[in-house]
Amino acid sequence: MNELLDAILDLVQGVDPVLRTALAGLFIMLETTILLGLIVPGDTVVLVASTAVDSPAEYWALTITVIVGALTGASLGFAIGRFFGPRLRASRLGRRLGEKNWQRAERFLDHRGGIAVFISRFVPVLHSLTPLVVGMSGLRYRTFMLWLTPACILWAFAYVTVGSAAAEGYRSIAEQLDYAAVIFVAVIAGFWLLVFAVKKLLDRYVGRFADHPGDGDASTRDD
Repeated sequence: MNELLDAILDLVQGVDPVLRTALAGLFIMLETTILLGLIVPGDTVVLVASTAVDSPAEYWALTITVIVGALTGASLGFAIGRFFGPRLRASRLGRRLGEKNWQRAERFLDHRGGIAVFISRFVPVLHSLTPLVVGMSGLRYRTFMLWLTPACILWAFAYVTVGSAAAEGYRSIAEQLDYAAVIFVAVIAGFWLLVFAVKKLLDRYVGRFADHPGDGDASTRDD
């Protein structure tokens, strides 16, 4: 199994570092723009790209690029929501997502304000919808960025650090242990399970404010 993992990691590392980093930033930007986050696996691309990190310079370049990509995509989503939001929501694409999801994002934002922006970065569907909904709301762009930036930083460091550390750890023990690949897979799987658990918990938190009209306290809004 080590041989198979070596081949995969070598294939990723064989991609030009500049191109690899740029692609990760591009995919994460697309993930947070309009509704492309529902079909573009930006987190997977970032995690795969991080396994090829070979130096501190590459680590920081990838992390910063991912952060910038996420903020750029969200900014584009905000602008689209501000100028075209209602038409997009009424379009075929917007209807396919479901009015329930639009209302869920709106209610959570109404009740939690800036905190909703921060949390939405880690919740499926909401991380694509929230920039649009914020653009259609009265929340200022500066406030949107103040809450979103730390969320994107935390997200980027988590994925790049885990991916690069797992790959580096594997390479350091691959020659000594025949089951080193199993350890690598277990680390990545454990990370995915942790991410899944965190997303589920945050989704339940969102549900307290967004899934039942009239529930929650609008006075708790923090923007």
